Amino acid sequence: MTKKIELLAPAGDFPSLIGAVEAGADAVYFGLKDFNMRQSAKNFSMKDLTKINKICNDNNVKKYLTLNIIIYDSELKKLESLIKKVRGKVDAIICWDLSVIGLCKKYKIPFHISTQASVSNSASAKFYKKLGAERVVLARELSLKQIKKIGKIADVECFIHGAMCVSVSGRCFTSQFLKNKSANRGECRQFCRRSYVIKDDAGNELKLKNNKVMSAKDLCTLPFIDKLKKSGIVSFKIEGRNRSPEYVRTVVSVYRTALDKKLNDKDTKKLLEKLKTVYHRDMSSGFYLGLPTSDDFSKSNFGESTERKMFIGKITKYWPKSGTAAVKLNAGTLKLKDEVYIIGNTTGIKRVKIKSIERHNKNIKTVTKGMTVGIKVPKCKKGDDVYIIK
Repeated sequence: MTKKIELLAPAGDFPSLIGAVEAGADAVYFGLKDFNMRQSAKNFSMKDLTKINKICNDNNVKKYLTLNIIIYDSELKKLESLIKKVRGKVDAIICWDLSVIGLCKKYKIPFHISTQASVSNSASAKFYKKLGAERVVLARELSLKQIKKIGKIADVECFIHGAMCVSVSGRCFTSQFLKNKSANRGECRQFCRRSYVIKDDAGNELKLKNNKVMSAKDLCTLPFIDKLKKSGIVSFKIEGRNRSPEYVRTVVSVYRTALDKKLNDKDTKKLLEKLKTVYHRDMSSGFYLGLPTSDDFSKSNFGESTERKMFIGKITKYWPKSGTAAVKLNAGTLKLKDEVYIIGNTTGIKRVKIKSIERHNKNIKTVTKGMTVGIKVPKCKKGDDVYIIK
């Protein structure tokens, strides 16, 4: 019997977590304040685990904790204390340092081998399986043919969408050399995304037509998703713990649709357009269909989303019986038929088209900075942020 493919989503904060769950994720992965590869993300505290469990358990969504950085001797006691505290509160830990693996085995917590281990062959997958790993997140440098072979040895997870590191599966030392900030400790400063010139010893300089010589395009497997479905991969992973809640919700919903139905060309085109509404650096097939070429490097400075959000105000009150919220505009303008995001730690992320605006019991068409108005919206909370979608 063929296993159901898991759709695994990133969660950098509560709005992203709720967005992922509501969009149809089967599982989420997240980091706490320590020991994960996204130290610049908001991440969660130990106290947040209760709320995370409530949200996920109520929706039958699995929870994976990332503890996937290099560990030093001075951190072993703190690491063990953390692992003891999360036992029974997560479904698995994503790791690769043997100290973390040893503690997962000691406290009987399931573990998955991180892509940081760069597992690229069936012998390595077999080794980690014998060590007790339930799953191996494969290196990103593999073709579909190679993945199929490894998938016969162990349960494998692969990235299907999101940012690609110039070092592909990680192990980049650029930030370490330039700013003493280790990418392998979750502190990458993304020097690969900058523009560069070529300079020789005599001081002569050349500026390339595309001078972002290390900035890889984002991975997107949607156009060949059916091939991935037949490859033996048990979990499709979306990158993006540093991305916005609307990014997470949109990408998860697109791949949920792609997993649940057979796409025709029209479906694929429509879903690709939806993916382009959120942040991306153009799109590439990665290594799945062959080696990347010079065309797989991005020319983008600030991303290429067809939509952008702009903060305009906050929810100051919500009346559940009427489904109406009071919104105070702190910036910009709001008009009838505009679309907005409402984002909050309990609300998650909601996209709403403005169909009516009321002020002092009168219907109006335009709201300007400083005004407080009533609009019809789904359930939300006082303090939620409101963004207009451009």
